[in-house]
Amino acid sequence: MTVQDKSANQGKKLIILGLVTIGILFLMYGRYQDPSLLTPGAIDTIQRIAYGFYIIMIVSFGAIALGMYRYHREKVESKGRDLSSIIALTTWNPKSRKIFVATFIGYGIFFSLVSGTLVYQPGVDFSYHYGAEIPSGFVAPCCDEKPGYMPQVIVYLTEHVGLNVIPINLVLQTTVSYLVGLNASIAVNAYAISRKGRGASSVGAMTGLFIACPTCAGSFMSVFIGTASGIALSIALIELQTLFIAISIPILFVTPYLMAKKLRNADGSCKISPD
Repeated sequence: MTVQDKSANQGKKLIILGLVTIGILFLMYGRYQDPSLLTPGAIDTIQRIAYGFYIIMIVSFGAIALGMYRYHREKVESKGRDLSSIIALTTWNPKSRKIFVATFIGYGIFFSLVSGTLVYQPGVDFSYHYGAEIPSGFVAPCCDEKPGYMPQVIVYLTEHVGLNVIPINLVLQTTVSYLVGLNASIAVNAYAISRKGRGASSVGAMTGLFIACPTCAGSFMSVFIGTASGIALSIALIELQTLFIAISIPILFVTPYLMAKKLRNADGSCKISPD
């Protein structure tokens, strides 16, 4: 096994370790969501566990990011001819990296708005309606029966702008934003991609928009089909949230490989220089 292969394998291990840790974290914290556990003596303990939850989650995100960087870099250095190497070579050049960063940040902000992570309420004064100090923030450790929805981080930035961080939304937002950014950076170079390939990427991005906030789709539809029908549709979309997740992420994951085929020469090498 070459040095490149070892480094790539280490990258894979870091990615898997981070993903597994986040999954276990969600399952374990779900055990503390029973309201009957909130006795006066347990509140401080659960609060400390909530802080630890976010510390471990941030470390896990860091492990995944480092693992992906190592895996990506070694794919570029090895100059392989498999589709994963084509994707890595295509997105390593400065232009593609700038597009990835811009798309990742832009889509992440957009996702934050529609999912309710970034809150803007011009008609509500947080200090008056909620008794909040401006600026301030806290971690709400309990309670929600659905895994991944607690603990929440609530931050009041100004009288009308705040943050409501829900763990599952944060994971979905990061995942979908990364995949959308990856698709965008490859698409810039895939000038010969077919219409069908572009459509798949667009469908994935739009479906991903509804993952964390399916009721937003109902609100959007109500503009066109009436408020009552829009509300009914939003309720239906909530029930289909798992389906939206199942559709969008695989599409966004598969599309780069479809585009990579358009960027591979007959001998298997990449048409795009990584420099």
